[in-house]
Amino acid sequence: MKQPTTTKVCLPRATLCSLWLEIFLMLLLTFALASTIACAKGISSAGATVATPKSEFPAASPVPPESAAPDNAPLPHIDSKRAFQYTREVTAFGPRYMGSENHKKLERYILDHLKSDQVEDDTFTADTVEGKFPVRNIIAKFPGVKDGIIVILGHYDTNYPLRDTGYVGANDGGSSTAILLEYANQLRGGGAEKKRDGYSIWLVWTDGEEAVKTWSATDSLYGSRHLAEKWEKDGTLQKIKALMVMDMIGDADLDIIRATNGAPWLLDLIYTAAERGGYQSHFYALQGSIEDDHVPFVKRGVPSADVIDLDYGYNNVFHHTPQDTMDKLSPKSLEIVADTILETIHILDQR
Repeated sequence: MKQPTTTKVCLPRATLCSLWLEIFLMLLLTFALASTIACAKGISSAGATVATPKSEFPAASPVPPESAAPDNAPLPHIDSKRAFQYTREVTAFGPRYMGSENHKKLERYILDHLKSDQVEDDTFTADTVEGKFPVRNIIAKFPGVKDGIIVILGHYDTNYPLRDTGYVGANDGGSSTAILLEYANQLRGGGAEKKRDGYSIWLVWTDGEEAVKTWSATDSLYGSRHLAEKWEKDGTLQKIKALMVMDMIGDADLDIIRATNGAPWLLDLIYTAAERGGYQSHFYALQGSIEDDHVPFVKRGVPSADVIDLDYGYNNVFHHTPQDTMDKLSPKSLEIVADTILETIHILDQR
């Protein structure tokens, strides 16, 4: 094999200086390019995080630091069998649209469960495209030692246009009515005279959530729109720390959507609570803006969240159909949602 030949070359001093200058400039340029590439990846050459343009990634939802603090308190648990039985009894009334006899029977059923509680009514007459209807929001108040209110809403009416189809609304109206009844059981556990160690909790069975003809800004949410306006006038809205709506939460194949028109920090807090219970797989696989009872409060600046499974059957096939029946529901789903929201309340109480 031929050996390489080595030759000693002597360069003039001026040429040697030029060569060293070129090498220095090349090294400097290489370093500058490396720094530029590092910054483009989100890390600067000094190791500090560089802000990513909003056009590339959505900003993370801010969560109050204190909300996610470690907590060793026992996780809350509802009586899921009892909650499921409530759902069955509510559904057994049949169609419960505004103004119907079954609707009045359900009102009495709810009030019978709240005999030992502090209860208020928000009643009025709704002027709709199908005529005038009596509307009744039922409010059960559980006082707390902290200054402020956490509100949990759930509607108890069924769909008026489906009144003659055999539609009984087991999930849509039944599950939300029932879960609030079970919350009342949990909240009165310390006795009627004893204040809870936290914020006051108000449970609201909203009426007239459903449209009487076609869903629109004026034909829907009759009860919550009236209540939000009333609370705005009397100053109640300013005292609300968080408002959460329960709707369609009994689906056996539970998948709570992230309703993006709610308060991001509250949505994140609910997810934190779900993680603590090991239920996070049932939350936020889907997301989107939802029109529900939280909307009138969102419009008035109340931190709100809609807790809803709007993926009820394949392609939501059971929603607003006579197929919305008890066999599609599960006590486990009621337990998952109810326990998660009770843990959310616990976290809020610590703030």
